[in-house]
Amino acid sequence: MKEQIEAVQRMQDYIDTHMFDEITMADLAGASFYSPWYAYRLFTQWLARTPADYIRRLRLSKSALKLRDNGCKVADVAFEVGFSSVDGYQRAFYREFGCNPREYAANPVPLYLFTPYRVMNNKMDKESKMETIKTVFIEAVDKPARRVLMKRGITAEDYYQYCEEIGCDIWGLLLSIKSTLGEPVGLWLPKQLIKPGTSLYVQGVEMEADYHGIIPEGLDVVDLPPATYLMFRGEPFAEEDYEQAIDEVWTAIKKYDPSMAGYEWDESNPRIQMEPRGSRGYIELVAVRRK
Repeated sequence: MKEQIEAVQRMQDYIDTHMFDEITMADLAGASFYSPWYAYRLFTQWLARTPADYIRRLRLSKSALKLRDNGCKVADVAFEVGFSSVDGYQRAFYREFGCNPREYAANPVPLYLFTPYRVMNNKMDKESKMETIKTVFIEAVDKPARRVLMKRGITAEDYYQYCEEIGCDIWGLLLSIKSTLGEPVGLWLPKQLIKPGTSLYVQGVEMEADYHGIIPEGLDVVDLPPATYLMFRGEPFAEEDYEQAIDEVWTAIKKYDPSMAGYEWDESNPRIQMEPRGSRGYIELVAVRRK
């Protein structure tokens, strides 16, 4: 099983590296170290979609972000992301998102972008455990008053429970909402922001305090005051070691005494979880206030 998972991960890595190049099944088979037939079978088994569908949806989502952020021409984007014709790209974009790319470029609206996750097996024996103690860096950061667009769960207290209740597609929708305040985040809400019958853990995107744009159906809005946070950031990690990386930061948070820096924990503001990315280390932000 471990060998299968690693083969699929290698195919995902190959796609990420050659996103806008022509990718054949032979290329993916070479990355997986298996035959094209068996590589195709593993890919569809573990990711629940064919390689072609995976690549197509990923390219379309990347193209949507280019149209949203860069003011590119539709034709230029179509060819840049690997489509052989503008008409084919426009049809594919419409089938995926329900809108024309030219209309979207002129007036970007929230979309459910495809956000693939690396295949993992939590029961897989970890040979690459973090054997040495990792450094966790701590930095005080100030966040301005802001408005958070978020999707509430039901009883979820962490990411895994939330995905079981809501599904992972919500991240793609949040990612499509352009914000100058950063990327989508997970949040553990303080008591006063939890509505009856909803979850402690949510996912959302932080917007400017005066944001009055589109709010997708099913998302709620809360306003947060300016606040100081301690940002706990672990060292970069191998993607398969994400659980250990999270544990390292959680342990550091539990052991840390904010009074050493003249603070106390501020439980009136949400705790914030950034998307775990091995290249930058795992990051959480915990609110504090001056004593």
